[in-house]
Amino acid sequence: MSVGSGQLPGHRSFDPYGAHRDDPYSFLADIGETEPVFYAPLLDAWCVTRREDIVAVLRDDRNFSARDHNPRSAVAFPKDVSRMLRTWRGTDALGVGSLDPPEHARVREVLNAGFTPARVRAFEPTMRGIADDLVERAAVTEEFDFITAFAVPYALEVICRLLGIPDEYLDRCRTWSEQRIELMMLQRSTDPDRLRECARGLMDFGAFARSLVQERLASPQDDLISELLHDGKAGHTLTADEASVQIPTLIFAGHMTCAESLGTIVFQQLRSPGGWAEVVDGTIAARDLVEEGLRFDSPLAGMYRTALDDVLVGDVRLAAGSRLLLLYGAAGRGGRSPVCPAGFSPGKGSATHLAFGHGIHFCLGAGFARMELEVAIRAVADRLPELTLAPGPPPRHRPVFPLRALTELRVRQGGRAAGQLSGRAAGRAAGRAAGDLDDTLTAAELT
Repeated sequence: MSVGSGQLPGHRSFDPYGAHRDDPYSFLADIGETEPVFYAPLLDAWCVTRREDIVAVLRDDRNFSARDHNPRSAVAFPKDVSRMLRTWRGTDALGVGSLDPPEHARVREVLNAGFTPARVRAFEPTMRGIADDLVERAAVTEEFDFITAFAVPYALEVICRLLGIPDEYLDRCRTWSEQRIELMMLQRSTDPDRLRECARGLMDFGAFARSLVQERLASPQDDLISELLHDGKAGHTLTADEASVQIPTLIFAGHMTCAESLGTIVFQQLRSPGGWAEVVDGTIAARDLVEEGLRFDSPLAGMYRTALDDVLVGDVRLAAGSRLLLLYGAAGRGGRSPVCPAGFSPGKGSATHLAFGHGIHFCLGAGFARMELEVAIRAVADRLPELTLAPGPPPRHRPVFPLRALTELRVRQGGRAAGQLSGRAAGRAAGRAAGDLDDTLTAAELT
């Protein structure tokens, strides 16, 4: 099929903000059978749903660029907001996710050194300490919102602790990240003053990062920012400008995607009869649960690429300049393979998912994120073995895209409150936090 950059004839509109907000996958599976590459007018992009087509694009750095990989808001911005966003986008182009070869390789090499397996393992006790503290605080009440009480603060504190962000800036980093979502991922906003507030927040986020870099240049600390500036692999380091750009991206990507994954994982397992008990007693390993959550509902539904030349994607020929949305989540839910079921099935080959991307832009913090999610699941299961969904309607997703984010997840703890594990179970939990034990708690240890 040969087409330009217009709409396919008679195509139904894909609306991840409205009609397909809570379940985009049924629509994508249906249309993917006949049109695995289709144009979505609302997104002004060609959506690619089939795994093999997505992988082919991600492997082809000659014909596809990552430079414009961020979503474009459908909001009509006031002129002053547009000016601020142009300034922000100009600096964001230095981010590792926006770089094409050959610049990408140098920056990526330095960043990779901050996420080595050894560094990830060494950070596990810190993750567990943060998780335990938040569970204890959240479980003071019988019912609470898992997203705001645990998932978001846990993910934010973990990535900020790794980077060396002082605790007093946690709330501001969270606010700045939310403002970034509102500017880039909402379909509409009618309040110009709110848009200006969000744009100023982006500017403040960048100024904060630059100030932090200058502090670490003058006085290095034992944190990732200092390492990027002073002790890079084989003597390679980032410039102050390069490091400043990476910080907001690492904070945003590092906590938003983790928090949304935790919400999905806990919700799906709690809604399955007896599902949480299987996590608690070790029938389902935390590792398998994490991989299935990433496959079943990828926290980032997809990423954008731009065609550099006329190119064939699947059986659709796209013109140079066409914008593509590679739908990682849809690829994980494809119905052609038994390892990609429509249902939530931990341990059924989930690791074939594309939640972390593929190719040179494969998520540099994938190992860190996996550990972070596993630690969180273990901590919640250890301390809240009788966790259930609170009565009420199922949670909705926020009207943002491509981030897949629950508005809230109301949960209720059972008869045993936080911190009331048996002595043997508590001892095993402490051992796991130190990396000495596996993630299996027997049913006897929970009674």
